[in-house]
Amino acid sequence: MASNFSRHFAERTKDMKASEVRELLKLLQVPGMISFAGGFPNPETFPTELIRKIADDILRKDGSQALQYGITEGYPPLREAVADRMNKKGMDVSKDNVLITSGSQQVIDLMGKMFIDPGDIVVISAPTYLTALTAFSAYQATFESIPMDQDNMRMDLFEDRVKKLARRGRQPKIVYVLPNFHNPAGVTMPEKSRKKLIDLASDFDLIVLEDDPYSELRYAGEHIPPIKSFDDEGRVVYMGTFSKILAPGLRTGWLVADPEILRKLVIAKQSADVCTNVLSQRIAHEYIIQGHIGPQIEKIKKIYGRKLEIMLKGLEEYAPSEIKWVKPQGGMFLWVTLPEKIDSSDLLAKALKKRVAFVTGKAFYADPRDGKNAMRLNFTYPSDDTITEGLKRLGSVMNEELVSRWDRSENGKLQDEIRKTLIGKP
Repeated sequence: MASNFSRHFAERTKDMKASEVRELLKLLQVPGMISFAGGFPNPETFPTELIRKIADDILRKDGSQALQYGITEGYPPLREAVADRMNKKGMDVSKDNVLITSGSQQVIDLMGKMFIDPGDIVVISAPTYLTALTAFSAYQATFESIPMDQDNMRMDLFEDRVKKLARRGRQPKIVYVLPNFHNPAGVTMPEKSRKKLIDLASDFDLIVLEDDPYSELRYAGEHIPPIKSFDDEGRVVYMGTFSKILAPGLRTGWLVADPEILRKLVIAKQSADVCTNVLSQRIAHEYIIQGHIGPQIEKIKKIYGRKLEIMLKGLEEYAPSEIKWVKPQGGMFLWVTLPEKIDSSDLLAKALKKRVAFVTGKAFYADPRDGKNAMRLNFTYPSDDTITEGLKRLGSVMNEELVSRWDRSENGKLQDEIRKTLIGKP
């Protein structure tokens, strides 16, 4: 007889939900499925042979240490190398400001564990990275969602909302931002908004979590300094990852933080995984100091920049004129807006029948009533040919949905005219 364990689960598990993207990834096993759903780097970019050689050298020369436990803070030479790379972005940090993590996702979880009590407010953009919603929700956070425009999170609304919350005694704790090539919206926060955010964080005593996995995947425009580079009070925790610029399977990321915050994060991490994979850290370190990371990033940018142009061209060719999208200057995603009355969940069900997948817009909002007429498309993982074929399939689904709705609308108008004609007649 099956047991019911629901009474044993912690209260916070009631709001836990499976990631919509992770569920959709199961569809990759369906023959002929073209997926724009996941945020996967393309395996074409993985330096497999070079990583094999580096791993062989490490294991041959120092295998006993590379396969041993490491310190929670991370492999010191890698922390030094990361600090050096961050300083080239405009920060002023040392290895003592760097914590190596098991992917950047762990940073969000650690920040939730350290800062969030049930009911605490996290300020986010609307939309925002869906797994950040999942992670903060696990600690029973509540969300204040700030609408976006072409400049990312709207700072005017941010200031107004935080002021109102403060007057009600509901001071937020964390502001979560993706300033570069936002996932999913694709927009980039200008320098003036970054400085404004720092000023507001100081005024309202907020911690800023700067999620920056994509800044080095820039295909057009000029580099903008990270928010952390304008931080002179230690309010910004910056997070990065090797998943997009080396290989996600290494599960190696990092954060940069004020020493007081970092010490607490180290303690929180010790109860999660003791230390990040030591061999992966050693591989990442060797990859940097041997001078491979620069050419690797340039290779990735060339491949992804081409794929972005293919997707933009495919949308122009196959998507109905009523469909709108943001052209990002970098990153991995396109944010597509449908006519207001079209629900992307309904569209997804029909698209899956034609063997093409995407992520619905509502997955990226704290309020599931929002984002129904939007979708996110990933252009980095599919092959060039399947991008075009997938958009051809998706375009046909969009066109069919628009024609169907137009027909229903026109029929509705006709029925209204008939009813008007019949009023007062026997």
